Amino acid sequence: MEDYEAQEQEFWRKLEEGEMSRSQMLKRSVAAAAGLTVLGSTGAAFAARGAAGAAPPLKGNSISLKELIAEAKKEGHLNTIALPPDWANYGEMMSTFQKKYGLAITNDNPDGSSAQENQAITSLKGDPRAPDVVDVGPSFAVAGAAAGLYGKYFPSEFSTIPRAMKDTRGLWYGDYWGAISIGYNQNLISTPPTTWKDLLKPDYKGKVALNGSPLQSNSAVSGVIAASLANGGSLADVGPGIDFFASLKKSGNFIPVQTTSATVASGQTPISIDWDYNNLAYVTEFPAARWKVTIPADGVYGGYYAQAINAAAPHPWSARLWEEFVYSDQGQLLYLKGFAHPARFNDLANRKKIPSSLLNALPSPALYAKAKFASLGQQSAAKAKIATDWTAKVGA
Repeated sequence: MEDYEAQEQEFWRKLEEGEMSRSQMLKRSVAAAAGLTVLGSTGAAFAARGAAGAAPPLKGNSISLKELIAEAKKEGHLNTIALPPDWANYGEMMSTFQKKYGLAITNDNPDGSSAQENQAITSLKGDPRAPDVVDVGPSFAVAGAAAGLYGKYFPSEFSTIPRAMKDTRGLWYGDYWGAISIGYNQNLISTPPTTWKDLLKPDYKGKVALNGSPLQSNSAVSGVIAASLANGGSLADVGPGIDFFASLKKSGNFIPVQTTSATVASGQTPISIDWDYNNLAYVTEFPAARWKVTIPADGVYGGYYAQAINAAAPHPWSARLWEEFVYSDQGQLLYLKGFAHPARFNDLANRKKIPSSLLNALPSPALYAKAKFASLGQQSAAKAKIATDWTAKVGA
């Protein structure tokens, strides 16, 4: 337990170093200011049309859970998006929520990207099929807040979410984090890759895949940042990571098939660059693939995802009940059960709420000791650099 607590404390120390970049980036964004004006009016207007005409609360602790559940039941439904059941244990998260509160969930586009989540809020505005909540990468969360896509809400446990992992205006908040890893099918890979440089070997021709495209997917962007760290780049310079994938493509090792649970099960993606919690989940989910996971020692990159509520959510009360569930002790431990480190890990550990069985199922904390975490400014810069150079150097 002490090792994991030390690991989490180091994570937040590193992440806090990027706070000034976050503040400067948000303050100097004229577009963000304009977007927040739109958000205020749109969110307030829609809130007035909540269940039974009541406006949903701004803060979770301003209303009883019983009342929140009652209003959510009047709506009877929750729309989620881009939540693969085997990603961070979202399958169990959703089924537990449904059983606990008697609400149905429609999970649209399970393998969708962060960009597609934000786009769905825009394109489906006013449509009852629109997502009520999203789970996106931090740079996409910042962009969504700036565009006025999200509504303000402070979950009851908001104060126990680390400062470096949330928007203090209540527009979004981190829910879990992980590290980029290399997963591989032992039936198809005879010599395991343990470093980024290993992936350039001719043994892996036509075998290396990313989870998504870095033009749209936060996990893929994170994979490029990790590759950059291993190839002379830095958190502030993702160029070497793009060049690495260009070399990987030129060698024939990098394939255009994007990793999903289906491609892992079928053997289409023998090697997958993905978050540790995804790769670790495949070990037990697909025993026939004999899936193995390593965190490459020459480039260890960590990152988190964030929850946000659609400012025009068709089910605003259910959306808030979902956030209460996600940040409850039960919800946070379900993330940990899926090998993802929950945002409230330190709070849970301090209150001795983490079962030893969950900790014992995780890789050694020493594997995460070298992890680096980019600030929001660095993530946005990496995303912009990839948008400019990726297609020309690597392809779609």
